[in-house]
Amino acid sequence: RMFADLVEKGDWVDARIDHADPDRTPLPKPDTRSMFRPVGTVAVFCASNFPLAYSVGGGDTASALAAGCPVIVNAHNAHPGTAELVGNAISDAAKSCDLPEGVFSMLLSSDYEIGQNLVKHPVIKAVGFTGSQKGGRALMDLAAARDEPIPVYAEMSSVNPTFILPSALAENSDSVAQGLFISVTLGAGQFCTKPGIVVLPENEHLGRFAELFKEMIEESNSHKLLTSGIRDAYKEGVDERGENTAGAASDNEPIGFGVNPSVFQTNASYFLEDESMSEEIFGPTTVLVKSDTAAELLEIAKNMEGQLTASVFCSEADLVEYAYLIDVLETKVGRLIFNGFSTGVEVNDSIVHGGVYPATSDSRTSSVGTRAIERFARLVCYQDFPKETLPDELKDENALGIKRIVDGDFNEN
Repeated sequence: RMFADLVEKGDWVDARIDHADPDRTPLPKPDTRSMFRPVGTVAVFCASNFPLAYSVGGGDTASALAAGCPVIVNAHNAHPGTAELVGNAISDAAKSCDLPEGVFSMLLSSDYEIGQNLVKHPVIKAVGFTGSQKGGRALMDLAAARDEPIPVYAEMSSVNPTFILPSALAENSDSVAQGLFISVTLGAGQFCTKPGIVVLPENEHLGRFAELFKEMIEESNSHKLLTSGIRDAYKEGVDERGENTAGAASDNEPIGFGVNPSVFQTNASYFLEDESMSEEIFGPTTVLVKSDTAAELLEIAKNMEGQLTASVFCSEADLVEYAYLIDVLETKVGRLIFNGFSTGVEVNDSIVHGGVYPATSDSRTSSVGTRAIERFARLVCYQDFPKETLPDELKDENALGIKRIVDGDFNEN
């Protein structure tokens, strides 16, 4: 519905008109008009952890269709039944709306060959992907190696660092710990926005915070992950990390795809030396990093890879005092959060669900919200075309009533 409303309003095409001035000297000025047009057929790769929102009928498919692009979906084998149900619903909707028969297609595969061939096929003009860094990078390399390279908009790994500054630890220790527990274990920690690293100051309040959080982890039940692959990767990551640092985990004996939540704790110097501590573990776990000084905290931020989000818990006064931290984080992430956790993503016009590589393949874009449509459109300029042959969005009379930039000014007439 959000993208339907966007298309009905029509402003997203960013229509711009510069009228001709034949009397300009030393050279006449041509008439130029530009707007976004569909990029072509889009291949969408579904996520294992979101059978709906990042899958067959998710944001990538919706935004590509809204841009005017045919879509070929490569469904994920973690939920083929759901994929088929949603795919049939989209096909039925396309027929009932009398859309061209090829506007939507879906493929089901159990290996990588079909997906690889899809990306290499010359009819594909862009790719949307949500998944691992390994998978996203493989598709990026395939797309770049084509005779006609194409963009891959990949959302990949992110640990979403959370910085809890002294004022928050002193004034709101219990509520922040409770919120962190909820955020880390929400959806069994299988959100791409889960806070995977928490940086805290070493002071008299840290002990209570850490103990309270560990108690909540230890007393929690086991959580079921979505696939055996996610479960195995979680257990391997936790086991490897457990060899290097102290941790607290439940004593439950999980069955099937179940795992126990866990938390690890280390200091800033060790964290900065051991790169594995900053790697994403998909599931209900996080790392508490103790920082002795503001300089250490800043060093952690500087050394982090690109992320989808970063959260800062503090007073407004701290926000001014630690302005340098915000300056650094702004170069690393797509969304900065003040006194809130990263797992909630509001879907609207202003949201940015993207970030610097390796969080995504293109930090200029968002895979959530109305900005997502821009990934699957390209700018086309019409110079000195007869007015009646122009798209309606670029005709002088503006029969569609959309917002445009005309001769340098915003105009709705």
